[in-house]
Amino acid sequence: MIPRAEWPVTLSWGALALRPLSARDRGEWDAVRWENRDWLGPWEATNPEPSEELPSFGSFVRRQNREARAGRSLPWIITERRPDGRRALVGQLSVSNIVAGASRSASIGYWVDGGSAGRGIAPMAVAMACDYCFQHRRLHRIEINIRPENAASLRIVEKLGFRDEGLRRDLLHIAGTWADHRSFALTAPEAGPEGLVRRFTGTSQPLVVGR
Repeated sequence: MIPRAEWPVTLSWGALALRPLSARDRGEWDAVRWENRDWLGPWEATNPEPSEELPSFGSFVRRQNREARAGRSLPWIITERRPDGRRALVGQLSVSNIVAGASRSASIGYWVDGGSAGRGIAPMAVAMACDYCFQHRRLHRIEINIRPENAASLRIVEKLGFRDEGLRRDLLHIAGTWADHRSFALTAPEAGPEGLVRRFTGTSQPLVVGR
C-alpha cells in the first residue's frame, strides 16, 4: 500500500531544495523563464491544440497543488541557496503520472536554468526526488523520457544508473511537433536502501524531508 499523499512537501540537501511553487514566485519565475527561452525552447512540451487558452499563473499554481494533494503528482521548483543566504529559483522538477496498485510507478521531468547547468544541480534534484518517491511514497519504478538529441539530459540518467529501455516514437509534443524519446527507468531495488543521493554525492549526509 502506498502511503497517503502529503502536500506540501519540501526536500533539501546542502544548498539545494525542492519546494512547491507559490503565487509569490511569479516575478522570479517569469524572469527565469524569459531569460532561458532560447535555452529551453528546443525541449519544451507544447500543446498540439494551440487554440486552447493558456491558464493564468495563479490557476497554474492552484492546479499543481490540487494534483499533488490528490496524490497524482509532485510539482516542485528547484532552488539554490546563494552565498548571501538568498534562495534563487534555478529550475523545476515534476514527478507526474503517479500510479498506485500493481504499477506503483511515476515519471519525472525537469529543466534547469542555463546559467546553472553543468554544476550537478539537475542530477542531484532527480536523485532527491527518486529517494523521496522510493523511500517515503514507496513507489517501485520511475521513468524519465529524453529526446535523443538532448546530450545533457542523457548524461544525467547515465550518472544516476537509469536503464535505457529503448526508443518510443512520437511520444510527446515538443517544440511544436511530435518527437521521439528514449525511455530510461529505475526501480527501488536498483536504487538500493542507501538511495541515489548518497550514491551520487558519496557522503552519508541524509536527505531532509519537511513541510
